[in-house]
Amino acid sequence: MPMSFNLNVIEEFRANGGRVGGPFEGGDLLLLTTTGARSGRPHTVPLGYVRAEGLLLVVASAGGAPEHPQWYRNLLAHPVVRVEIGTESFDTVAVPAEGERRARLFAAVVRKAPGYGDYQAHTDRELPVVVLERPEPPADGPAPVVRSLADKLLEAHTWLRAQLRHVREEAHAHVPGRPAALGLQLRQHCLAFCDGLTHHHTGEDAAIFPALARSHPELADVLARLDEQHRVIGRIKEELVALLAGIAVTEPERLRTELDRMSAELEAHLDDEEAELLPLLAAIPFPPTGPAPSGSAPDRTAPNGSAPNGSAPNGPAPGGSAPSGS
Repeated sequence: MPMSFNLNVIEEFRANGGRVGGPFEGGDLLLLTTTGARSGRPHTVPLGYVRAEGLLLVVASAGGAPEHPQWYRNLLAHPVVRVEIGTESFDTVAVPAEGERRARLFAAVVRKAPGYGDYQAHTDRELPVVVLERPEPPADGPAPVVRSLADKLLEAHTWLRAQLRHVREEAHAHVPGRPAALGLQLRQHCLAFCDGLTHHHTGEDAAIFPALARSHPELADVLARLDEQHRVIGRIKEELVALLAGIAVTEPERLRTELDRMSAELEAHLDDEEAELLPLLAAIPFPPTGPAPSGSAPDRTAPNGSAPNGSAPNGPAPGGSAPSGS
């Protein structure tokens, strides 16, 4: 789909609360913002979507072209994506369906939007069906209100703990004797965790730790210890990313070992950080109400917005779909 056409649709979508004319008029349309696989820059495309089995789905059809669209290659590299539907926007983890599940979901898509069947008939490429997984709501009630930088830190830590726990459960549930690959679902969730961890620690290293060092010189030893923990965890993260470099995970036992090591190191680090820093960060409002106080730079645990946990899909209201060639 030409870039100028996409830009016009995006502008019309945002100006009219998700309503557009032209080929998308009357259909269900969303905007998907991915992070460039090579550039690292955000890229937004309009896509038709389908709701099936309670899931929010998009299909990497590219109008039946022989190559996957760029947005699909982007989400394989960076699974956390931004979705806009109507006036609502939220982060999700993008997980391509595989095997029997993909076949079942694609059949459900075609029943609601037959155009995708036509696209599949015109290419030898199996059209990927991507599940856009929203964060599941807290099991014990509404999410805590974030009023201080301490609250924001705890929000990020809660997401990291939940995501790592979810990834480890997936890895350890792998049944011996099946093909060695652990699959796209595990890969996408694990990469989402790694991306989130990178953003979290980058924010701390660039803003929070230096600000605390200036305002609380007595914390020099504490901050040095936390910084060293960041480096140790960073090395484990790089090992995980290297294992996930391909579409399939070919060394499941090694991946499980690295995830267990990450869990032990990260839990100890988060506990240490909370014990040492929360009392100080509780006095810093979030978001800032005036000129940013020392140490108040926002922490981002995921690109393009708030942190998802990616553990349970929970998409928008059901509706039909307009196939997209993007």
